[in-house]
Amino acid sequence: MNSPSATQFKIDCTYCPVRHRAICARCEGDEIERLNDIKHYRSYEPGQTIAFQGEKSEIVASVVSGVATLTTSLEDGRTQVVGLLLPSDFMGRPGRETIAHDVVAATDVTLCCFQKHPFEKLLEEIPHLNQRMLEMALDELDAAREWMLLLGRKSAREKVASFLLLIARRSGNPEAKSLGSESKIELPLSREVVANYLGLTIETVSRQLTILRKDGVIDLEGARTILIPEGAALAEAAGAID
Repeated sequence: MNSPSATQFKIDCTYCPVRHRAICARCEGDEIERLNDIKHYRSYEPGQTIAFQGEKSEIVASVVSGVATLTTSLEDGRTQVVGLLLPSDFMGRPGRETIAHDVVAATDVTLCCFQKHPFEKLLEEIPHLNQRMLEMALDELDAAREWMLLLGRKSAREKVASFLLLIARRSGNPEAKSLGSESKIELPLSREVVANYLGLTIETVSRQLTILRKDGVIDLEGARTILIPEGAALAEAAGAID
């Protein structure tokens, strides 16, 4: 996370769009001030590498806006997208010396960055921060288990629908999150990256999007704009009715 071409700047926490769902969600008053003292913002352009697998970890961060991919490289050169970082997600691991994955901006990305060692000290001193870190780690574990089910057991249709459902629920659109009425989302990734993430071919992803459109579950507006007429129908297609 030390890219020399990344733009650095500062923003008051009051104006942060993910303030109440990020790592600092439970912090108040002087706790926020202490975090503010060790933070800075960085912005990245699509395709720019934010961090390299195996490099020394010096910064942790919250995603303020945009989407980044987590990619693991094998010794023979093959790569696999193993996760996504969406707004309010936390990047980096306190206590870990190196970075586990390549992190690449899929869209324009803004990060709220903290120097790792001062942040680790605050984890010990601010119970609200430590508690929120634990909650987010457990949420990430639950999400990883759900994704194991998706990759191992779900059909191609369910995989594509599950991906759209994930983006809809994390889009920040209240209508999409509630899945109760019509909503619109922008796919943050190319179909090639989506296919890699889901363990499918590009052709299969495109075919399943077409089928979902014909079935009235979604509508397509251009290459990346998805209209969801009714969230419950998408959840049913994903095999994930709440």
